[in-house]
Amino acid sequence: MTPTAIHIPVLETARLRLRAPKLDDFEHLAAFYASPRSFESRPLTRLEAWQTWAADAGLWVLRGYGPFGVEDRESGAYLGEVGIYQQANYPASEFGWFVVPEAEGKGIAYEAARAVKGWIAAGFGWPFVTSIIDPGNTRSIALGLRLGGVIDDGLPGIDPGDVVIRHDLAPAAAAHSPSSEALA
Repeated sequence: MTPTAIHIPVLETARLRLRAPKLDDFEHLAAFYASPRSFESRPLTRLEAWQTWAADAGLWVLRGYGPFGVEDRESGAYLGEVGIYQQANYPASEFGWFVVPEAEGKGIAYEAARAVKGWIAAGFGWPFVTSIIDPGNTRSIALGLRLGGVIDDGLPGIDPGDVVIRHDLAPAAAAHSPSSEALA
C-alpha cells in the first residue's frame, strides 16, 4: 500500500526547523498530555493522547494544515509542536503551541509560533486566527499577547472561561520576511 502523498512545508528560523509530524514525536506528546502542563481537565491516558495527536496530525490530509514538529536545526532535538488545530468541538481553526520542558524559557515557542503565524498570514487569506487558552495557562496567554494577539471576549472558546486571543493576520503577512523565515 502506498501512503497518501501530501505536501507539508518546512519552515526554518535562525534556530529551528518546523517540519511534518513524525511518529517519534508522539512520545513527547504522550508525556505532555499526561502532565498538568497540558491544561486538560485531567491527564490523558496514552490512548487518549494518541487519538488526540493522530487527529491533529491528520489535519494535514483533511484540511491542508496541522501541527509542525519543532526541532533544533543544529542537533535535530525535538523541542515541541506549533500549528493550526481544529478538533471536532473547536469553533474554528486554532493557533496553538507547546514545548518540551527543557525548551521552556528560551524563546523557542515564540520563535516557532512567529514563523507559523507568518506562514498562516501568507497562505490562507484569513483575517485572523485565534488561540483558545485555559485561563490558568498564564505562560501561554503571555505568549499569545507577545505575538501581537489581543484578548477578544466576543469570540467563542471551547470551555466556559477560556481566554480567546485574536491574532490579526494582515500585519503578520506584511512583516513576514522570507529572508528570516524560509519556506521549503
